[in-house]
Amino acid sequence: MAYEDSYKDCVWIDFETLENFMVDSLIASGVPEDDAKIVGDVLIESDKRGIDSHGIGRLKPIYIDRIDKKILNPVTKIDLIKDDQTTAVLDGNNGMGHVVARRAMEMAIEKAKEYGMGMVVVRNSTHYGIAGYYATMATDAGMIGVTGTNARPSIAPTFGVENMMGTNPLTFGLPTDEEFPFVLDCATSVTQRGKIEVYGRAGKELPPGWVIGLDGKTRTDTQQVLHDLTTGEAALTPLGGIGDQQGGYKGYGYAMVVEILSAALQGGAFMKMLNGFDENHKPIPYPLGHFFIAIDPARFMGLEVFKKIAGTICRELRASKKAPGEEQIYTPGEKEWEAWLYRREHGCPVPPSLQAVMVELRNRFNLDYKFNFE
Repeated sequence: MAYEDSYKDCVWIDFETLENFMVDSLIASGVPEDDAKIVGDVLIESDKRGIDSHGIGRLKPIYIDRIDKKILNPVTKIDLIKDDQTTAVLDGNNGMGHVVARRAMEMAIEKAKEYGMGMVVVRNSTHYGIAGYYATMATDAGMIGVTGTNARPSIAPTFGVENMMGTNPLTFGLPTDEEFPFVLDCATSVTQRGKIEVYGRAGKELPPGWVIGLDGKTRTDTQQVLHDLTTGEAALTPLGGIGDQQGGYKGYGYAMVVEILSAALQGGAFMKMLNGFDENHKPIPYPLGHFFIAIDPARFMGLEVFKKIAGTICRELRASKKAPGEEQIYTPGEKEWEAWLYRREHGCPVPPSLQAVMVELRNRFNLDYKFNFE
């Protein structure tokens, strides 16, 4: 099946148009231009890499709608709470998470350049887009990058059915001697809400094992699941799925690691404190926590040694024996690289549901755009 066959109902829009539209929409929502460009850069990077759950699809429901509800501050004020040689604590004051996160990783990289390692943690931030963006900031600087964030409760603990922790990605970026870095950017749940939203837009049922109901059984009814995730009547399963026979306790444990590191170091909010509602069920901010680590391989056996060995490991894994019927073994970051190679020529796929959102935002903000699907 050709790559484009997976997006047969979509219209392909070039990077520049899509990014400029997102930036202009954010500016019209009250985000300062420089900050809007940062947010737009993170969002378009997601679409470029084929991570369709975190790009243009998140522009309205996660950012503009929350600005409208006054639970996300369009103007980001970053306070430096603590600063040491290798560590720092920032407060994002419920501003744009991308802006806070990029500054935090910049600081971690600066500290790593001077001292070999740097770690910066953030409290009172908001959704920061794809975690891999910040890990790749480190690899671009010749560093190892690690980041994680907590999120609104959606994962049930092993043997539980209540949504207690966020999808909590634990993300690593490692420089290699190949054309692209090793980037492992994934949730500690089997899936995450953004991917369920993609299924919802496509009118598809969920695969069994992704979501658990209050009765302890799997749920596949996509649209109702999207509603029930917000009411607590459904929860995502940790990596490994329901129960412990397939290792669900491992995903549960890793989600806990991210939850603790995203809250305990910075004295921030966690779990049910991030549900986005007060006692009267009125919407309030999601004061998320993040952490960012940069490590300089030059302080060990040297950057080139690290990159060569990392690249060799990736190549040897890809060259290993394949299962019958399988054409390729991938290493983390490779699929995103292939998506980028394709999309730089063809643009990003936008399904009908998002086309309607783009028209809605254009008309609302009186933006000067004529889209190729009109």
